[in-house]
Amino acid sequence: MTTPRPTAELTADEARRLVLRAQGFLGAPDRRSGVRGVLRHLGAVQLDTISVLARSHELVPYARLGAVGRRTVEDAYWKDTHAFEYWSHAACILPVEEWPHFAFRRRAYRDRPHWHHALPDGVYEQVVKQLRTEGPLTATELGGAKRTSEWWDWSGTKVAVERALMYGEVVCVERRGWKRVYDLAERAIPQTLLHDGLDDAECLRRLVRLAGEALGVGTRADIADYHRLKGEQVDAVIADSGLVPVTVEGWGRPAWADPAALAAPPRGRHRTTLLSPFDSLIWERARTERIFGFTHRLEAYVPKPKRVHGYFAMPVLAGGRLVGRVDPAREGGTLVARQVALDGPKAVAPVAQALVEAASWVGCTDVRVERVDAPELRAALTAELARQTG
Repeated sequence: MTTPRPTAELTADEARRLVLRAQGFLGAPDRRSGVRGVLRHLGAVQLDTISVLARSHELVPYARLGAVGRRTVEDAYWKDTHAFEYWSHAACILPVEEWPHFAFRRRAYRDRPHWHHALPDGVYEQVVKQLRTEGPLTATELGGAKRTSEWWDWSGTKVAVERALMYGEVVCVERRGWKRVYDLAERAIPQTLLHDGLDDAECLRRLVRLAGEALGVGTRADIADYHRLKGEQVDAVIADSGLVPVTVEGWGRPAWADPAALAAPPRGRHRTTLLSPFDSLIWERARTERIFGFTHRLEAYVPKPKRVHGYFAMPVLAGGRLVGRVDPAREGGTLVARQVALDGPKAVAPVAQALVEAASWVGCTDVRVERVDAPELRAALTAELARQTG
């Protein structure tokens, strides 16, 4: 692919600020649009099973809007079919108006020659029939999700309904007790959106454009990663996506930006907050290192003796920088910071602020720090927490 001449040259700091505004962390939050506005703005909110303070799809709007009620979050996603769950960056909540633009992925699944799980004869048709007469239903209500206790040992019913989900005949309309609730797409998706009429190129142009707008500025790899596209898929459509080529100081590779973002310099207040490790601001490790000079790795799946920062270490964003990280837990009405890493003395006050606000949001009345990676800062952090909670 031949990269066109850049339309702008950005400093590393300018690019960082574009990213922060695009992701909703710089400037006044759009509280009137609320959680649905955050979802539309980001284009995808990742789901994950881990729940420490809250689940990741709750933490994402909290990080941008502040203390929004957890029931409000769930209703905003699922009530009145404003969203659906599908495979994007990972399993993600997506704005329902983007249903047509995932037709390329549904077609790819329908054309897929090999699957990990075998599909017993007749089960697919039976699942669709049952949903038509009884739905919406969970896999358990359809007849059982697993044959044994092994996570991978799906029942025929589970295999069938997940296949139908990938094909687009079935849609996940909410999570109930963390179980997917399935319904027929013909019933759940508005009729004006329920089609696969867009060709692959049109779908990809839209998703590349959405990724560029949500990122503010990104490399080819950044843009591809947002909705897990292939590099060659990005190459095929990026010239017609509406994004413009730019160079960014220190990036060492071509980049593309949202022209609307370039036209209006970012201004406003920075959010101070804990970030879910699954937040789209820090999805991609190489990008996070490039923009923030901050190396982060989710260690939940790392054996405990090998963890460096903790099970669910959450980066702390303050002043447009990543200034530390906290591995949180809850004990009754106490938010426990099992492990805290601070990027110097200036990080003490914002990390304390992020902890106090998060504690209040999840209904904790106290904050306790167990370990600080820089022991000389422990007393200062404890004193600041006492000041902010006193």
